[in-house]
This record gives sequence, C-alpha cells and structure tokens, in this order.
Amino acid sequence: MAFRRSPERRGTPADLLVLGLGNPGAEYAHSRHNVGADVVELLAERHGGRLKASKERSLVAEVRIGGQRVVLAFPQTFYNEAGNAARLLLDRHGIDDLHHLVVVHDEMDLPTGKLKVKIGGGLAGNNGLKSIKAHLKTEDFIRVRVGIGKPPGRQEGVDHVLRRPGKAEKAELDIAMQEAADAVEAILADGAEMAQTRFNART
Repeated sequence: MAFRRSPERRGTPADLLVLGLGNPGAEYAHSRHNVGADVVELLAERHGGRLKASKERSLVAEVRIGGQRVVLAFPQTFYNEAGNAARLLLDRHGIDDLHHLVVVHDEMDLPTGKLKVKIGGGLAGNNGLKSIKAHLKTEDFIRVRVGIGKPPGRQEGVDHVLRRPGKAEKAELDIAMQEAADAVEAILADGAEMAQTRFNART
C-alpha cells in the first residue's frame, strides 16, 4: 500500500491522516454530502483540536489519540477534487503507506445511519474517491462509509446529497457520525481489519 511521495515535501510522519469529504462554504454545511467533514470536526472536538486553514488546501487539526499523532483534515477543494488536497497532505505529513490514510465519506449505497469500514476495492461512482485515486494512483486506502440512503422518489442524487437531512434522519446520522469517529479510533488502535469485524456486523 505504498505510493511515492514528492521528495521535496517531507514532513514529520503522522501515525494517521483522516480525510473527511465534503464541500466548503456555509451553504453546504451539515448536508448529507458533508457527513465526512462533520466526522472529522467531531474527532477534533473529542481530542482537543480545532480545524484551521493550511497550505495544503484544507482545514487541518493535529491531535493526539492514544499517544499517536493524528492529522484530521477537511479538504477545501470541493468534494470532487479532494485528491488535490489528499496528495498535498500525505506529502506534508510524511505518509507513504496508505494503511495510514482513512477517508470518511457519505454513501448512498448504504441505508441511512449504516456504517461500513472498507479497505481498498471499488469506488462505487464516488467522485471524491475517484479524485483521490487519480492523484495517488491507487485505491488501496481505508474508507469509513456513512450511509445516507438513496434519494426518495424521482429526486436526483445530486439534490439528495447536497440537502440537509430532516429531523428524524439527522438523529440517525448524528449517531452514525459518533460511530464513525469511534471506527477511526478503532482503526488507529487495532487496525482496519479489526475495525471491520467490530463495526461492519452492526445492524
């Protein structure tokens, strides 16, 4: 799971980079498409960090979780161009093993509130993941997939993901986002395979 970093950009290696996908700007805040970004913000709050603008085209917080250095990032490149920020962040923080990259994102192919940890494999048409693959030349990174369900009726997928959930759905997603943060912590502590065993079997 290694890829080649740019030799001119060497940072102190982080133990984990957690990338939360979403779109920047108040109009997109807390929409279904920004679930990943909300999980990253939640992790920062849990561990005493605060997301701040960085040169890597992201909002970034560095925190300690269980004594390990974790970089939390919300790309400001817009969702479909997340790979630009991913590459810069991996270079900056000295990561060349993609076992140490976790991407948290919304997933229409999962029911609302359902959570899955995935290692590599297909991208299910997710343009943010496609961008990351294009820039890293591999899809062998870890994902935490948070279900947002299919659009109702004849609603277009783009309208579904860019809208904020209703009250009942928001309550489900709030629980799922806490569990997604738990899953990231489990990946850091025990590895992605153990996290899969723990979280993917949940109903």
